Amino acid sequence: MVGASSSSVVNVYPLANYTFGTKEPKMEKDTSVADRLARMKVNYMKEGMRTSVEAILLVQEHNHPHILLLQIGNTFCKLPGGRLKPGENEIEGLKRKLCSKLAVNSPSFPPNWQVGECVAVWWRPNFETVMYPYCPPHITKPKECKKLFIVHLTEREYFAVPRNLKLLAVPLFELYDNVQRYGPVISTIPQQLSRFQFNMVSS
Repeated sequence: MVGASSSSVVNVYPLANYTFGTKEPKMEKDTSVADRLARMKVNYMKEGMRTSVEAILLVQEHNHPHILLLQIGNTFCKLPGGRLKPGENEIEGLKRKLCSKLAVNSPSFPPNWQVGECVAVWWRPNFETVMYPYCPPHITKPKECKKLFIVHLTEREYFAVPRNLKLLAVPLFELYDNVQRYGPVISTIPQQLSRFQFNMVSS
């Protein structure tokens, strides 16, 4: 049997290891999906294809991996991350977005984001909500490329969550194939992570 390489092993620590606080609200730029798509169209005209990066942050409860999701309102969940600035490095851009969404605004708590490998790439062919894990062959100018990265958490972290958002730990078994609740990108994360070996570290 071939042993797992170090890059395919993910240490997953108990949710209870982490401390969660709050910080000032992080208001959404759009109040509806239609507004978001309209803003995307305006930005596309100015800057070209949107490139976004999102983080898969893993914790464990009951010896099962959970993913940290930000909940907006009562129903909509998303991975922490967001749009890169034109020409911005993907790793640095993701760290910037994680600091904005989850880090404490204090030099006493410097974040230590350890961005790992990209596990999925999604494409938005048009100014519509649908995305695909490939770029359709007839599409020569996709409107968005979204990349998902594993971000390795250390044993202890302090998260500061904007007051208007909730940070949820959702088990992989709930995400799996649950397109109706989480959409195609988040609901397929369990498949994307299946090649990794989870090292469940007790507290």
